[in-house]
Amino acid sequence: VAWCWKAGNDTTVNNDGTIQSTVSVNQDAGFSIVSYTGIGSNTNTGHGLNSTPEFIIFKALDDAYSWDIYHHKAGATPHQATLRLDTDDTTRNILHEAVTATTIPVTHTYTGGSASGKRMIAYCWHEVEGYSKFGSYEGNGNADGQFVYLGFKPALLICKNIDAVGNWEMY
Repeated sequence: VAWCWKAGNDTTVNNDGTIQSTVSVNQDAGFSIVSYTGIGSNTNTGHGLNSTPEFIIFKALDDAYSWDIYHHKAGATPHQATLRLDTDDTTRNILHEAVTATTIPVTHTYTGGSASGKRMIAYCWHEVEGYSKFGSYEGNGNADGQFVYLGFKPALLICKNIDAVGNWEMY
């Protein structure tokens, strides 16, 4: 699979948070691409969106560490749990603070985080009615499963059981 996302046509410097980031933003789609360099401590950086991101994919660019996934329904208080896209693990609590309307946490306590000089990329989304949805549901054990209303026909659907070890499902 190759996901070739494009946010805006230009990049801008974002000074929200304690470390500077470069962002490419599409406010209509609720999507931003954020790049930053770690400083070796827990901090945060601006994402450029006009609403709090509900789904974020983090990746260290200079090593083979996992793709960390933040989902606002993944649990932990205050919403600090992540999953790893390339494993079947359950959630783990690695973010040091909550995602906000202006910033995302930059955590240095794991390999994919804010080690000094480490280049990072983050893909951030928030819901846009009729375009994207980031929710959760509890399975019911029935053969035809749960009904989840989205309000539109999705082009990509990604699911992961967060209560138990299990593979990611993408349709």
